[in-house]
Amino acid sequence: MAGKLTLDELREAVACGEIDTVLVCQIDMQGRLMGKRFQAEFFVDQAWQETHGCNYLQATDMEMETVSGYKSSGWQSGYGDYTMKPDLATLRRIPWLEGTALVLCDLLDHHTHQEVPHSPRAILKKQLARLEQMGMKGFMGTELEFFLFKDSYEEASRKNYKDLDLVSDYNEDYHIFQTTKEENVMRAIRKGLQGANITVECSKGEASAGQEEINVLYAEAITMADNHCIIKNACKEIAWQQGQSVSFMAKWHDDSAGNSSHIHQSLWSLDGESLFYDPSAKHGMSELMRNYMAGLLKHAREVTYFLAPNINSYKRFVKGTFAPTKTIWSMDNRTAGYRVCGESSKSVRVECRVGGGDLNPYLAIAAEIAAGIDGINNKLELAAAYVGDAYESGSEVEEIPSTLREATVALSESAMLREAFSDEVIDHYVHAARWEQAEYDRRVTDWEVQRGFERS
Repeated sequence: MAGKLTLDELREAVACGEIDTVLVCQIDMQGRLMGKRFQAEFFVDQAWQETHGCNYLQATDMEMETVSGYKSSGWQSGYGDYTMKPDLATLRRIPWLEGTALVLCDLLDHHTHQEVPHSPRAILKKQLARLEQMGMKGFMGTELEFFLFKDSYEEASRKNYKDLDLVSDYNEDYHIFQTTKEENVMRAIRKGLQGANITVECSKGEASAGQEEINVLYAEAITMADNHCIIKNACKEIAWQQGQSVSFMAKWHDDSAGNSSHIHQSLWSLDGESLFYDPSAKHGMSELMRNYMAGLLKHAREVTYFLAPNINSYKRFVKGTFAPTKTIWSMDNRTAGYRVCGESSKSVRVECRVGGGDLNPYLAIAAEIAAGIDGINNKLELAAAYVGDAYESGSEVEEIPSTLREATVALSESAMLREAFSDEVIDHYVHAARWEQAEYDRRVTDWEVQRGFERS
């Protein structure tokens, strides 16, 4: 496919002057690309084997704060390096950046040369190895929603992110005329991703003014997570090049819908047969699929942090906004936390609707797989599908955690995740969650001042 590169093809492109820069990137805790820009000649000569990056990149918050209290890195150990090992299967051209290629890296301990267990790619790869031992592989699709603004990032910052100019004045869900007005950015995104070895299905307007969605081809789990992070970075860079900006915040404004990242998932045999599909079963859902989904539901509260990792994430869970509030499943019902799609076909799958646009796809997918494996191993029974408006379901139906504080407790107390990920990994992310909460708790918001300055 266009954009995909082997090392030899990269060498040829460098030799003829087509490519002069190689982005060598790791994925941080927030799902962002972090790394270095290599002169291409040096990369193909030496750096394709390995490079290094400070270990604090896996122990910072969104502001790149050097957070104390992590066991893996800190001032007490001098913030040493991790080895960044390029995964050459991810090597590709980046068409929207002149003369540029990109490769993603696994992180290795500088001394043991083992993968860093709390790094996002390692966490997902561990769960995929468990699936492979069971004779299965996971296929995923992460839908990404974001808001598009006429303001540049620099203009938005100067305006203190107030009175921003959305690209649309009205709900543009599936709206062709309005999205025609946005094609300067959205066409560039589609073409750019297609040229970077990511198969684009479509873009569309979403259910709020200025909201967009980009959908790409369903893929094996590690490929989907890699693509997800590249897509987010591409959308930001391409919008910036057009003098505009995008935001993947879960809830950027009181009056706007939230940004989701729904995760479609199914399991397949190693030789390419759907293990979720049983033509003789009700809705075509195999027993294995039902067990997997029962695991998702049983552990839904425990995995919420990996689907909603920030304070802002929980502002999205609002009744009547297409964001779920209950941990129930239903057939093709967008009010439920888990929706079955592709009924009675080989594409039958479960869509987790809990995740926001701010999730880290490696962590979210890994947590979903771990919960599903638990359901399979314990042959958990799937409850009957919910029918009707899930927002109006009674108190007997379990709620999605409504705050980061609540989700952090569920994460910390999860025996399933501690067994699947290890205590070390869970404690690492519990510490990140508690830091995020503490940073928010000490801040005075605009809402508090406007409400209480005179009247309190």
